[in-house]
Amino acid sequence: MDGEGVVNGGISYWWAREGLPAPREPLAGDTRADVCVVGGGYTGLWTAYYLKRALPYLDVAVLERSFCGYGASGRNGGWLYNGIAGRERYARLHGRDAAVRLQRAMNDTVAEVVRTTEAEGIDADLVRGGVLEVATTPAQAARLRAFHDEELAYGQADRELYGARDTAARIRVAGAVASTWTPHGARLQPAKLVRGLAAKAEEIGVRIHESTPVTEIRPQHAVTPYGTVRAPYVLRCTEGFTAGLKGQRRTWLPMNSSMIVTEPLPAAFWEQAGWEGRETLGDFAHAYLYAQRTADDRIALGGRGVPYRYGSRTDNDGRTRPATVTNLRELLVKLFPQLAGARVAHAWSGVLGVPRDWCATVCLDRSTGLGWAGGYVGSGVATSNLAARTLRDLVCQDSGQGGPTALTALPWVDHRVRKWEPEPLRWLGVRTMYAAYRAADRGEARTYAPGTARLARWADRVAGR
Repeated sequence: MDGEGVVNGGISYWWAREGLPAPREPLAGDTRADVCVVGGGYTGLWTAYYLKRALPYLDVAVLERSFCGYGASGRNGGWLYNGIAGRERYARLHGRDAAVRLQRAMNDTVAEVVRTTEAEGIDADLVRGGVLEVATTPAQAARLRAFHDEELAYGQADRELYGARDTAARIRVAGAVASTWTPHGARLQPAKLVRGLAAKAEEIGVRIHESTPVTEIRPQHAVTPYGTVRAPYVLRCTEGFTAGLKGQRRTWLPMNSSMIVTEPLPAAFWEQAGWEGRETLGDFAHAYLYAQRTADDRIALGGRGVPYRYGSRTDNDGRTRPATVTNLRELLVKLFPQLAGARVAHAWSGVLGVPRDWCATVCLDRSTGLGWAGGYVGSGVATSNLAARTLRDLVCQDSGQGGPTALTALPWVDHRVRKWEPEPLRWLGVRTMYAAYRAADRGEARTYAPGTARLARWADRVAGR
């Protein structure tokens, strides 16, 4: 516990609410499989699930270093939405039509997750209320309108643009001058989804070994302290924890994100705030935030805390700096001033995977049988599902059990990117970048200037976004 009774760490509120899962047995020694999946989060579990559904005779083994959902899959903000990292770059590399196909696939993915969870009886507190993103300054409003127009150009004809009055009719956010809403989004309880998905995968015959850290991946081998799994296909689904694998220190940067959740809020607050549609809520600040109204009538809100730890280190079971908790609480009160007296019940942190070019990818090296997916840059709840179905199709195609599909032709397939800079350059770069974003947000709020701060544009160039 930290000040004022805040539970700090313990993985996440989602797991505190749900209760930690009963442990599964670790690997018992050397073994073989048809497909070995490394990582028991959304990407790994969806991949194992879809492979087993497509080819029931496959022996699919999942290796997880802690328990399924220990990482970002059990700590995220519960945003199932259609955003994907790298779309603009893919448009430049492969053409606009290819990027439009990728966006349409992401739109369909939201519906696919809803359909599959319902069909499999997975209760994840899922409500398809869409995504509302608000602007509270002129500069944010300009970015919001540009974003809205760009989304329309990518075929999202069902997206809506609101002024201050219509925004308040959905959620009464203090100072909101405009917003954009898409129906391609849903709120969910992350731990309930990952628990249900793991149980369903196991039910249909997937082998899951927990407390089994993989220390090295090489062609046809996943090496652990308990033994080695040999398989024609070894799929790396480790997202923000990829840097812990041998030879992967600079592959994806483990970016830190932090969250708080309030105590249950009274009916009087919800009467004032609205939020009846259970939309997920974001903003257009450079150091953006993400929030949801939970099934038990709390607000869960997240944003960047300490963005990166030197040497690609990850957190200790979600413990969060008190200063970060304070900053997130201030963001909450800025959105809803009537919550100035509300108590923060729980705070936690987690890591997400960021490639050097900020592009999510799915790959299968046909010469080695090594595959991977990730680099979702914070939008992995839905993207992991599309990635998993794509990995399924790539394995089926390579093994002669299927042919090319619409998913294997998407532009993010087999995209390669250079590694991050060595230390201390990447630590200095990330810390400087986010300091610039925060300073830009403060400047835009103070000056009320209509354009994006020059400091933020500089940070975008440094980041390679």
